[in-house]
Amino acid sequence: MTAHPDDPEEPARADTGTGAEAPDAAAPLSGQERAVLALERRSWPGPGAKERAVREQLGISPVRYYQVLNALLDDRRALEEDPVTVNRLRRVRDARRGRR
Repeated sequence: MTAHPDDPEEPARADTGTGAEAPDAAAPLSGQERAVLALERRSWPGPGAKERAVREQLGISPVRYYQVLNALLDDRRALEEDPVTVNRLRRVRDARRGRR
């Protein structure tokens, strides 16, 4: 039986595209999410340095890192946590989308 979108018994859940439920808007960012934002604040000396740091410091693959980062750019909690970094990355993402 499928729940109807207006059914009060079954609350609607946002689809994040990762198979996981959308984060609770009231919950703070996780440690991993904060670490992703912290890595994005840094500048990197050359190719590969950032990907190496992602593996060593976060213990995740660069692909997963960019999935988490992209989701954070659309997360209000990330914008509240680090507005300068999130807005800069949103501008970069929007510029890339405009070129495609």
